[in-house]
Amino acid sequence: MINHDLNRMVIYVKDIQRITGRTERYCRKIMGLIRNKFGKEKHQLVSVNEFCQFMGLPLDEVRKYLKA
Repeated sequence: MINHDLNRMVIYVKDIQRITGRTERYCRKIMGLIRNKFGKEKHQLVSVNEFCQFMGLPLDEVRKYLKA
């Protein structure tokens, strides 16, 4: 069976919750701030790279959380 998380480009609120340990509401706010910074509309997805740039986190460390 293929693990699709290894190739995932998109990050979701639940992922941000796992990474930061913060509430869903706070993580939704982070998503909104990221969308605003990158000029995205509400319906557009946020990439893992955009999240890492915004939060100042290393991509390889974040990918470990997405695989778990």
